[in-house]
Amino acid sequence: MGAETLGPTVLVVEDEDSLATLISYNLGKEGYRVVLCADGEEALVLIDESPPDLILLDWMLPTVSGIEICRRLRQRAETRNIPLVMLTARGEESDRVRGLDTGADDYVVKPFSMAELVARLRAVLRRLRPGLAEDKVKHGDILIDRVAHRVTRGDEDVHLGPTEFRLLDHLMQHPGRVFSREQLLDAVWGSDVYVEARTVDVHIGRLRRALSRGAQTHGPDPIRTVRSAGYSLNG
Repeated sequence: MGAETLGPTVLVVEDEDSLATLISYNLGKEGYRVVLCADGEEALVLIDESPPDLILLDWMLPTVSGIEICRRLRQRAETRNIPLVMLTARGEESDRVRGLDTGADDYVVKPFSMAELVARLRAVLRRLRPGLAEDKVKHGDILIDRVAHRVTRGDEDVHLGPTEFRLLDHLMQHPGRVFSREQLLDAVWGSDVYVEARTVDVHIGRLRRALSRGAQTHGPDPIRTVRSAGYSLNG
């Protein structure tokens, strides 16, 4: 997806190219940022490098099965709470129970309509990560309105450029979590755009200045620099 996308990142792990493309197109229209992967082993690497906000996972995959990926993710503290929806042609009740018992948050059986899939993903996000499913997200005294493209701190408007808006939106989705410059580049600019890592520092600086205008009424800088690691929004 392009850099204008503000929505949650969905990792789609599906080895049927035509279906993966169709899912990507439809989720993109709904404002999601989609990362495609067709191989179980590659999916595990991608999740380690940059954990997505939600995983849409096919049961039958090359190298490592979807059910095994689900099992491994649920065993690790860093990935245990990532919302995960299984996608499969297996419609037997015993298979659905096995998928849910392994840790899937929902289960969509092929064939399915794109409207149903989008609704199920939205429902899972609303239940498990409500901040990602809402048009307005509040953290401390900062409020971001994605529809109006407006940010306020306290009672004052905060004027941000498009990149600073995306940065703040991403940080507010994961308060307290530290992101490296590379992770922020991928999430905010997109993996298909080449930007130098130090560009992140420039935009973080602009975001800080915009948020701290009138700081005497707002309190401390909400963005924390973690030496040799990156940036986070104070939890």
